[in-house]
Amino acid sequence: MIRRAAVVAFLLAMAAANRPLAGPSAPPAGEGLPPPALRVGFDQRLGEQVPLDLEFRDEEGGAVRLGDLFEDRPVILSLAYYDCPMLCGLSLQGIASSLKTLRFDAGKEFEVITVSFNPQDTPGQARSRKVQSLDLYGRPGAGKGWRFLTGEAEAIRRLTGAVGFRYAWDEEQKQYAHATGIVVLTPAGRIARYFFGVEYAPKDLRLGLVEAANGRIGTLADRLLLLCYRYDPKTGRYSGLALGLVRAGGLATVMALGVLIASTLWRERRRGEGLPEARPGPGS
Repeated sequence: MIRRAAVVAFLLAMAAANRPLAGPSAPPAGEGLPPPALRVGFDQRLGEQVPLDLEFRDEEGGAVRLGDLFEDRPVILSLAYYDCPMLCGLSLQGIASSLKTLRFDAGKEFEVITVSFNPQDTPGQARSRKVQSLDLYGRPGAGKGWRFLTGEAEAIRRLTGAVGFRYAWDEEQKQYAHATGIVVLTPAGRIARYFFGVEYAPKDLRLGLVEAANGRIGTLADRLLLLCYRYDPKTGRYSGLALGLVRAGGLATVMALGVLIASTLWRERRRGEGLPEARPGPGS
């Protein structure tokens, strides 16, 4: 039942992802405002820069600068809040489960940074969520590759605004309404890809990281796959470009064969009726 409710909340959020409505820390729904669940989503800002000078607190309460966590590797950024009663827990579980399918390791080929968008969250809550997530991820040494941060309202506002993440406080439910998804950033902190939902296809995650790293991670096969697939911002997934071209070429071939067969049958019929074939006239 909880998972079903989470999925419904996510679908409602995604339906409004591109509406120019209230932004982060919006007031409760009132006159002229839709319900909080319809004021949330992602405004995709591909290619834009995330402010790397922002300061947050790590799981131990120490001050950290966002840019210092990149380690010259692509970064998966997730936004959650640690006392969320429903969707954030599912989202973090989904990230851990999806990352387990990759041959890449957090802390080696890429980094993961989870930032709470609730300024009331504490490093202790961040530490608890980290323990749960790393236990599910199950990769040795991943503790330095997946960081859980908390911060002040202004730093949160700048980060969520930079990646286009819209959320709203639901006074009736006493919790935040928000969408779920991850943002893939380049080593320089530019927004490369968005993936939506609570779990992510291994192919999409792998290609997104390889592309964000500009080919510095992955294999030759990964780079060849990028020639066959292209990222679709509307769906947040990679679709088979080459396969589409092959299908289009096959359709064109079938149509050409159809025309050739029809033309041959027409000529045979004219011969059978004793009629001369049409020939070009003088001067043609």
